[in-house]
Amino acid sequence: MTSVRNADAGNGDWLVGNPTAAQLASALWIGSVGLLILGLQPVLLGALYTEGHVSGDELALVATAEMIAIGIGSAVVAMLLPARNMRWKSAILLVLLALANWATAYAVNPNSLIGARTVAGLAEGGLVAVATELIARSRRAERIGGYFVTIQTLAQCALALLLALYVIPAAGSAGGFIVLAVVCIASLAVAFIVPDNYADLPKEENFGNVLTVPSITALLCVFCYFMFFGSVWAFLEPLGAQYGIDGRTVGLIVSASLAIQVLGAMTATVFEARIDYRFAIVAIGVVAVACSAVLASSPSLTIFWAAALVMGFILLFIVPYQIRLAITADETRTAVLLVPAAQLFGLAIGPIAASLLIDGKDFRPVPEFAAASAAASVVMLSLFILVARRRRAIA
Repeated sequence: MTSVRNADAGNGDWLVGNPTAAQLASALWIGSVGLLILGLQPVLLGALYTEGHVSGDELALVATAEMIAIGIGSAVVAMLLPARNMRWKSAILLVLLALANWATAYAVNPNSLIGARTVAGLAEGGLVAVATELIARSRRAERIGGYFVTIQTLAQCALALLLALYVIPAAGSAGGFIVLAVVCIASLAVAFIVPDNYADLPKEENFGNVLTVPSITALLCVFCYFMFFGSVWAFLEPLGAQYGIDGRTVGLIVSASLAIQVLGAMTATVFEARIDYRFAIVAIGVVAVACSAVLASSPSLTIFWAAALVMGFILLFIVPYQIRLAITADETRTAVLLVPAAQLFGLAIGPIAASLLIDGKDFRPVPEFAAASAAASVVMLSLFILVARRRRAIA
């Protein structure tokens, strides 16, 4: 049985271990399966809403429960469980996720939907950790992280188009979740290519490294940014409906936005070493505020399209820079392992927090909340920079 063996610090692109290209690709795919729901939420949850299975508030609860569960699953597997027997862990999590997707397809009420998606989220979080644990062991974590978001978004884009144009019109939201279950079962073939054992990182295995002001502000910066995106993304279909845009068109917008996300991820992968992470995060924060303001201003279809596409581009363009921020905050890379959890908790809290501001069928407070979240992300980065400078001055 192949494993990633301990290696010295001079082992090429890896701090420890030496996975093959096939092993790396398989781990990134397994993690991508865990995050497919991120790109498909507007299509699948929008279909649940349109079919009358959930109200607007219940839609937010379903989205929030799953995102929180993904964050918990990711953090628990990354921080508390040893990176051993990763092949069997991947296979078990894939089967559990397939069962949860099947249960979602046949859920009869909002409570059963929330329960099914919570179980799905825990399994998805574990799958994400299969990828992030390996990424954290790379000397080029930012670049490998760029590859990771590119793979997952390509898969999301293809599935969103398939579901919006063919599956959901023919079989409804249930058909969409059955397709996700099939993807999980098919991915079992890939699970047994994952490195079975990951070499240990040269760090203390505890939370002490993230209980510092730099690490906390860095993770809060990530959290707030993803609150911005999560709030708008979950309510994109009802927001579009308020402006006279039908669900099929919103589905096409989602698919196109996912395609643009791939472009954003690939662009960041090419330029991540040439742009200072602080400048990138601030610039993207300003663009995020502008996009949110546009979506709150009753835009035309063309402007709605444009804002959604720009949001798609910046979403994954920022990820390598957030990884660099976390590494700068904590050179032991413990904080990097919690970046996915911070992202997912942001995606989870965003919809539920924004839903508290919705007045009847007026969804315009959602992008207004998103703008405030994006601005808060920039504020957290500013605090991080101030703390880092003060520490350097003292040293």
